[in-house]
Amino acid sequence: MQDAVVRVLVDLPAVDRPFDYLLPAASVPAVRVGTIVRVPLQGRRVRGWVTEIGAPPPPGVVLRPVASVTGLGPSADVVELADWAASRWAGRRVTFLRAASPDRVVRSVTPLARGRSQAIDGAAPDVMAAFASREGCSAVRWPPTVDPFPFVAEAVRRGQALVLVPSEAWAISIRTRLRGMGVATVGPDDWAGAAGGATVVGGRAAAWSPLPHLSAVVVVDEHDERFQDERAPTWHARDVAVERARRVGVPVVLLSPFLRTETQTAVAPTVVDRAVERSGWPVVEVVDRRDLDPRVGLYPPRIVDLLRSGARVGVVYNRTGRARLLSCTRCAALVRCDRCGATVRSGGDGALHCARCSASRPASCLGCGASRLAVRRPGVAHIRDDVAALTGEAVVELTASSNPPRGDERLFVGTEALLHRVGSLDAVLFLGIDEDLLAPVVGASEAVLSLFVLAARRVGGRSGGGRIVVQTAVPDHEVVQSVLHADPGRWAEVELARRAALGLPPFRSVARVSGPAAAGFIASMVDDDRATDAAAVEVLGPTNGAYLVRAGDRSALAAALARGVRTGRVRVEVDPLRF
Repeated sequence: MQDAVVRVLVDLPAVDRPFDYLLPAASVPAVRVGTIVRVPLQGRRVRGWVTEIGAPPPPGVVLRPVASVTGLGPSADVVELADWAASRWAGRRVTFLRAASPDRVVRSVTPLARGRSQAIDGAAPDVMAAFASREGCSAVRWPPTVDPFPFVAEAVRRGQALVLVPSEAWAISIRTRLRGMGVATVGPDDWAGAAGGATVVGGRAAAWSPLPHLSAVVVVDEHDERFQDERAPTWHARDVAVERARRVGVPVVLLSPFLRTETQTAVAPTVVDRAVERSGWPVVEVVDRRDLDPRVGLYPPRIVDLLRSGARVGVVYNRTGRARLLSCTRCAALVRCDRCGATVRSGGDGALHCARCSASRPASCLGCGASRLAVRRPGVAHIRDDVAALTGEAVVELTASSNPPRGDERLFVGTEALLHRVGSLDAVLFLGIDEDLLAPVVGASEAVLSLFVLAARRVGGRSGGGRIVVQTAVPDHEVVQSVLHADPGRWAEVELARRAALGLPPFRSVARVSGPAAAGFIASMVDDDRATDAAAVEVLGPTNGAYLVRAGDRSALAAALARGVRTGRVRVEVDPLRF
C-alpha cells in the first residue's frame, strides 16, 4: 500500500473549494469518500471531508500530509447529493455536509440484520398502491384527522425507511409505535444507528441521515413550512428526500391534507374516498360578516354564544403578518385590489397600493364608492380582554413567547402558536382570518390552510362533535370553501390558475436576493458574458433592499445565481416562503 492523493473540502463556508493532500499509506484503508479528516491550512488544523481519492497530484507542488483521520462521515452518494443541493439552493456544500455528518466522532457502526420486518402485516390496497407508482413518487391527499401510520408501517415493512414529520412530538410518537412492533428506529441525532440500518423518523434534519439500505420514504404533512430552513440556503427536506429516493430508485410517498402547488404540478395527486376525506375534517361553520350589523364589532351573537357555552374554545387571531386591512365605513366591505384581489394599504400620497401586483388606485370602496375607510388592527392582548369581559372568566393568552398552559383552562386567545401548544379543544374560532387570507404575499393561502389543518387536529373529525368557526367577510374565498366542504381541491384549482396567469411558482422559479452586497451580486449575475440564458431570467426590484430573480425553470435560475459574485454579505433565498 502506498500514499494516495486525496481532495478535501475544508469546513470553512467562505472557502468552498477542495484542496489536495497526501494521505499516508497507513491511513488509506480507513478512508473513503466522505470520511472526516483534519488537515493543515494556514497554520492551523481544520476539519474537512474527503471528496475524491486517487486524484492526480498537481504538477510541481509538494503536498502536505493529512494530519489525522477523525472518523466516519457521509457516504459518497450523500456527498454527491450535497453537490446537487448546493446548486439547487445556491448555497455552500459545507452547509449540507455538516447536516449529513455526526455531531460526535463515530469510528465504526454495527450493522443490523437486514430483511423485511415480519411483524408488520401487509397494508391495505390503497396504501400499497401509493408505493407502486411508476414515477417512483406519489402524492396522497390524506385527511388531517386520519392516522397516516399505515403508510409508515408499509414503508418499514419494505426495509430501512426514512419518515419525515414536521414536529419532534410526532416523531417520538411514531418511533414509540414502531419500537413496540419490534422495529429498530432512531432519530436524526443517532447517526451511528441510522448508518447501521435503522429506520429514521424525524424532522428536517433527518433528510440527511445516513441510509445505507434505504427502501422507502414517507413525508407526512409535506405542506408544512417547518420542512424548509429559513436560514440561507433555504433548502427543503421534502425536495432532498425526493431527490435522494430518485437516485436510489426507491418509492417516496408524500402525504398532506392539502398538497402544495409545487407537488401538484410535479406529481398527479391521489385523492382518498370522498366519504373518508369528509369524515377526516371537522364540521366548519362560517359566520358571514357581510350580513352583520357593523355595530356588533368582532363579536356577533353567534360568537358570544360560543364563548359562553362552556366549551373549551381557542380563539385564533393571527398577527404574524404585516398586511394592513382596510374596510369601508359605509358598507363594511373589505378594500381589495381590483386587479388581483389582495388587500391594499394606504400610502403617503393618499392612494391605495397593492404590494402583490404593484397596482395603485384612489382611496375609495369598489362596492359603494365611499371614500371613508377604516383600519382594522386590534391585537391579541385586546382580544383577550374582550373575551374575558364577555365571559367573565379567565382567558389564557398564547403567543410564541408565552409560557405553556397548565392544561385545565377553558378559554384561550392567541396567534397560531395556540394551535401548536394546546391539546384537544371543543372549538377553534378564527376571528381575523381575512387579513391572512388576503395578505399580498405569495403563499398566503397555503399558510391559512395550514392553520385550518392544525385546528382540525385540535377538535377532531366530523364525528367527534368539535367544530371550526370562521368569521369572515369573504366566505366565497377558495380556502374557506375548501375547508367548509372538506375539499382542498377547490383551493388547488383556483390557486394554480392564478399562479399560472401571474407567472409565479411553480410555473416559474424564484429567488430573493438581499443584503448589503446584493446590488453588486445582481449586477455581476446580469452583466456576465456567460449569461447565455439572460432572456429567461428576470430581475425585479429592489424593493426594501431586496431583489426578486425569476427564471423559467430551476436550472436556469441555478445557472443565473451561480454567475453572481459575492463581494460582501449576500442572502440568497431560493423558493422563499413569503415574497
